[in-house]
Amino acid sequence: MSVFNSMKINASGLTLERMKLDTISSNIANVNTTRTEDGGPYQRKEVVFEEMVKTQYNEQTKMREEKTMGVKVTEIYEDPDNMRIVYDPDHPDADEEGYVTMPNVNLLDEMVDLIQAQRTYEANATALKASKGMLNKAIEISKG
Repeated sequence: MSVFNSMKINASGLTLERMKLDTISSNIANVNTTRTEDGGPYQRKEVVFEEMVKTQYNEQTKMREEKTMGVKVTEIYEDPDNMRIVYDPDHPDADEEGYVTMPNVNLLDEMVDLIQAQRTYEANATALKASKGMLNKAIEISKG
């Protein structure tokens, strides 16, 4: 694996974690949103991703090999399950019996996901910085 491949993998990880951070922020911001443009309460969003794999022919082994090229976002999934039902007859979105359907966002879970995404982002940034340092050192040595 070349230094450039590792940089591409880390860059895709940074992009993924940034998308997760944006999605988590949206979930937190809408923890009490009972009315959306589509009607009904806000539905928790989650980033779905998969590994990017590239098939290459290896000249040395004369075989096809699969190499990882990082990750890619495949969709932003909206979870329609586990909506909370709260009794609040004074709420403008309450039904005839006084119940309001609230978003399925759990603030504690979102905060845990937020911290995990931050740490993973930092790890990818550190690895990218290390790859950049190795590349700079190789260029410095080749000039020498």
